[in-house]
Amino acid sequence: MLRVLLLRHAKSDRPAGVADLDRPLNPRGRRTAPLMASYLVSENLRPDHVAVSPARRTQETWAPVHAALGGPDATLVPDIYEAPDAALLAVIRATPADARCLLMVGHNPGFQDVALHLVGSGPRAARGRLAAGFPTGALAVIDFDVAAWSEISPERGTLERFVVPRDLDAEEAA
Repeated sequence: MLRVLLLRHAKSDRPAGVADLDRPLNPRGRRTAPLMASYLVSENLRPDHVAVSPARRTQETWAPVHAALGGPDATLVPDIYEAPDAALLAVIRATPADARCLLMVGHNPGFQDVALHLVGSGPRAARGRLAAGFPTGALAVIDFDVAAWSEISPERGTLERFVVPRDLDAEEAA
């Protein structure tokens, strides 16, 4: 079994005069990124390969996750930034053969598109939430009953869970 964890960057600012690639997390994002990091640890969702968009907001989201997990180091993958689902699928398929769990930290709309493209089964409620949107800071956990990353294809994945920051934070839920 192979597992893909899709973590959308936490909430970011849009400061005037700052390029999209350089947008930082806002206070809400700086609060929720560590929540998602703690969730990954508490649920034993430990990747052995990490691919992160070069955007500042994805790297700032990854930093507390990396600290909480204690590794592995991430690979910056330019193809994740502003990527359509086909490009994201190519990144997934290029995961090193010795990895069993890939964490990608990236962006929408690509993450929602690729997740919907890959998921063929899973809990109805989780699939409905995913179809409704992929909010900032959200995590999709998709399992594949395949032996090699190159075998991952549309509708072969099972959405094991879909978690958004407001599920974990009373301030977010308010």
